[in-house]
Amino acid sequence: MRKQRLTLPLALLAAILSSTSVLAQDYKKIHQDAILVDTHNDVLIAVMEGLDISKDLTGKTHSDLARFKQGGVDAQFFSVWSDETGTFAYANQQIDSLQAIVKRHPDQLMLANNVSDIRKAVKAGKMAALIGVEGGHMIEDDIKKLEQLHKRGARYLTLTWNNSTSWANSAMDERSGKLKDSEKGLNKLGRKIVQRMNALGMMVDLSHVGEKTFWDVMAITKKPVLVSHSSVYGINPVFRNLNDDQIKAVARNKGVIQLNFYSGFLDPNFTTRLDDFNKAHKPEIDCLKASGQNNEAVMDFLAKTYPKEVMELRPPLSLLLDHLDYVVKLVGVDYVGMGSDFDGISSAPQQLDGVQDYPLITKELLARGYTEKEIQKILGENLLRVFKANAG
Repeated sequence: MRKQRLTLPLALLAAILSSTSVLAQDYKKIHQDAILVDTHNDVLIAVMEGLDISKDLTGKTHSDLARFKQGGVDAQFFSVWSDETGTFAYANQQIDSLQAIVKRHPDQLMLANNVSDIRKAVKAGKMAALIGVEGGHMIEDDIKKLEQLHKRGARYLTLTWNNSTSWANSAMDERSGKLKDSEKGLNKLGRKIVQRMNALGMMVDLSHVGEKTFWDVMAITKKPVLVSHSSVYGINPVFRNLNDDQIKAVARNKGVIQLNFYSGFLDPNFTTRLDDFNKAHKPEIDCLKASGQNNEAVMDFLAKTYPKEVMELRPPLSLLLDHLDYVVKLVGVDYVGMGSDFDGISSAPQQLDGVQDYPLITKELLARGYTEKEIQKILGENLLRVFKANAG
């Protein structure tokens, strides 16, 4: 009897260890075999500030070339972003920077303009570099400038950032209550811009836009839409997330929602935790700011000084997958993907410290019962379908 009692647990332990080993091997292979497309990364801002993404930028950014490779990122849409002061000229400077990076590293990167280019890059063992412009203000109310950005490689335009344009309103402005009803949605120029984007094969990105703008676009677009970096309002009711009706509308349109990794968009309790942390360390924060430190430097100091507290501010990785599950249960697996917003966010879920950690998402998807085909859709094929429907 004693031997039987020992043998059964040992056999069970061996089976568990074997199963864990198989899962580890499976998720790595599945991740490697899939085409991973991230539709939103802001590392070009760091480049504009003088950083070199060919170097190891761990601790400074979420992204660099080596970590893109480590994370299995096959295609990255680099965000051309500016706050409300941004200009058409500044957008072009960022595109210049990306093109220069690709030119310096032809063994690692390839500029891509369509799905065929992405597949060629993957076959050659390179990461496809694509351009998305975040903020319609950078076309300066000029459709010709939209066309010029498309000619230079921009394959989506986020109609607004947090600031509204003269032709479309943002979610932030709409939520603020400062807009009149007549100022919400698309006006005549806005409708012409969407129609021209459809004709050009340029994806219309509905992240950041107000709900009235969202519905105005859905009423006139002839192509599937992109939501490049947003999450689920039903889990966390913040202005940047999509409600159930919007999610269903994107699915009817055959578009795709690329999930944002920002802790504040994923976790309804994150802001409270962050506020409590800031209150607890207010004397230090005030002292650092008085010495001339900017917000980024202050948060960097606090993260290094109180690593355990800062880690506990971040939600678990599982919450990102809860957002994904929510979309899948509501409309199916064909309408969701990844739009991390890395290097544009100050906090991501635990375990997601940068682009190198993408395989952990595949591991979690597999553990939740998603099939390999479904994982391939989530990681990239859903986005590629939308991209092909727009750009050919």
